[in-house]
Amino acid sequence: MDLKERIFYLLSFIISLVVGFFFPLSVDSQCNGSLVIVNFGDSNSDTGGYVIVRGMIGQLPKKHTISHDLAGRMCDGRLVIDFLCESVKNGYLTPFMESMGKNFTNGVNFAIAGSKTLPASDSFNLKIQIAQFHRFRSLSLELFDKGNGNLLGDEDLRNALYTIDIGQNDLDGVFGALSYEKAILKIPDFIFEIETAIKEIYEEGGKNFWVHNTGPIGCLPKSLATYNKYKDDYDEHGCLISLNEGAKIFNDKLYLLCEKLRDEMKNITIVYLDVYSIKYDLIANSSNYGFVNPLMACCGYGGPPYNYESNNKCGQGNYTICEDRSKYISWDGAHYTEEANAAVASKILSTNYSTPPLKFDSFCNIEP
Repeated sequence: MDLKERIFYLLSFIISLVVGFFFPLSVDSQCNGSLVIVNFGDSNSDTGGYVIVRGMIGQLPKKHTISHDLAGRMCDGRLVIDFLCESVKNGYLTPFMESMGKNFTNGVNFAIAGSKTLPASDSFNLKIQIAQFHRFRSLSLELFDKGNGNLLGDEDLRNALYTIDIGQNDLDGVFGALSYEKAILKIPDFIFEIETAIKEIYEEGGKNFWVHNTGPIGCLPKSLATYNKYKDDYDEHGCLISLNEGAKIFNDKLYLLCEKLRDEMKNITIVYLDVYSIKYDLIANSSNYGFVNPLMACCGYGGPPYNYESNNKCGQGNYTICEDRSKYISWDGAHYTEEANAAVASKILSTNYSTPPLKFDSFCNIEP
């Protein structure tokens, strides 16, 4: 390890301490690694599935992963799902696709970067992730009963918390390809796929769900640098109004879906998380959280105002990396930095953005 890398890892350790100080997570949790978490989603919660599928070694740019345990994330460190796992004293989630030394006793992660709800037949989209869950459940129950201690039993899966964070790529795709009016008409189809997924899990015995809405995609450096824009399509913070309005429509329908399913299905708990409001507040009031350049990527190319260019994305081409990533919200133009993820997770755990306002650790199986 050369001197530069030694300095980088030292700085990474210091930043991790700072993250814990300014954005404290739940430290009084009654959990002790007892909560099984089964996650579905895209790159916002992919803990390594994409790099495994692609046969990649670690993450690009590799030297900016602060720990081997965090390799493969579309981030400079921990994701929101990682902080949520830490809050209940769980280990990080193992990707379903992992083949080496896997241990699923604390749950499993089916999320893959780039995943959407539609088209349903595309590789690793939500329907495929649910199919993988069915296979995992069947084999896990069979092998668990034969004494395999690294898998999950029927009670584990029935009491598990099923987390869902998907939709951003669907919206990005339709707004990039269709007119605003036609894109909006696609949203009910995305919601239907999420409804189908929840119902399939429920039919297998799942009863606890944790559903994140989508963030303000009109504030992502990638969106700001690539979409056709009009002068009157910017809000007071520099975000694209049309894209954020589309995200709000998606979120409104997702909220109504959660309300409907609570009424229709017996013995089910569905917590809806307003991640949009958390992330927009982070951008609108970035200086209050210690961030600078809230609409600019830390890792990218092109410099201000967005430091994003599709031909020179983070890890590809002539990208550069900001000197202090702890000061940035956006890591690569599409994903948040560890520091921003810590702030988001802290607000999620506060229950102020949850409907109903249940604590994350309330799903733990507390032993007497």
